[in-house]
Amino acid sequence: MKLLRFGETGTEKPGLLDDGGTIRDLSAHVDDIAGADLSDAVLERLRAIDPDTLPIVDSTSRIGPCVGNVGKLIGIGLNFADHAAEANMALPEEPIVFFKATSCISGPNDPVHIPRGSNKTDWEVELGVVIGTTAKYVTEADALNHVAGYCIVNDVSERDFQLHRSGQWVKGKSADTFGPLGPWLVTRDAIADPQDLAMTLTVNGKTMQDGSTRTMHFSVATVIAHLSQFMTLHPGDVIATGTPPGVGMGLNPPVFLKPGDEMTLAIEGLGTQRQSVIAAP
Repeated sequence: MKLLRFGETGTEKPGLLDDGGTIRDLSAHVDDIAGADLSDAVLERLRAIDPDTLPIVDSTSRIGPCVGNVGKLIGIGLNFADHAAEANMALPEEPIVFFKATSCISGPNDPVHIPRGSNKTDWEVELGVVIGTTAKYVTEADALNHVAGYCIVNDVSERDFQLHRSGQWVKGKSADTFGPLGPWLVTRDAIADPQDLAMTLTVNGKTMQDGSTRTMHFSVATVIAHLSQFMTLHPGDVIATGTPPGVGMGLNPPVFLKPGDEMTLAIEGLGTQRQSVIAAP
């Protein structure tokens, strides 16, 4: 099942993508694609609805972030073996954890703003994991049972802010529009193996990232179990699980985003994001 949110920023409504690619309005059946409405019980109830009975949404409607009211947006750093090699950094012994401010979240096709003072804004296609039921001190064996579904995340990063402005990575990860989510939240039953998904990102039509979740250092289950030892994961929390090689910082010479660039991101089974790059207002 592919769930989504449509409408203008701040007033998005819940929707469903039917098998024919038509967006259907779920407003009569659920308040939002968020929080408690991501539980297994609610998702099972939505799964039982005949999509043909739902109103059709105007195809020109904006697609918003696929999860609303995100409590935590958690990033995992250096989690792909080939990306760590690209960065000339050793693989970590435990997952590297950072946070992106939830104010950075935007729709999958909304413009990405280059922040004022930035000259090193970079791209990162990532598998997003959306928590559906509370996870606290869970085991790896049980971890995936706490997942509502998966989505694409563009972990947009300003490398100078991230690495040279003191403190943790959050400064370089949290600018407005630095967290496009979606287009769909694909429920976990529709993804046979989250550790076997192709991932790509292009800039201006040129392929920059072409990888797979197979090269993750820590699996989705390992990441969830690990995080749950340090914090409670709540329904609607989103985890960005790391990126494959091909980020701008890793090129020789490095290449960074500029106004006028166009990014296209895809993960197998999870749809496509498309973003124009503009200067921050």
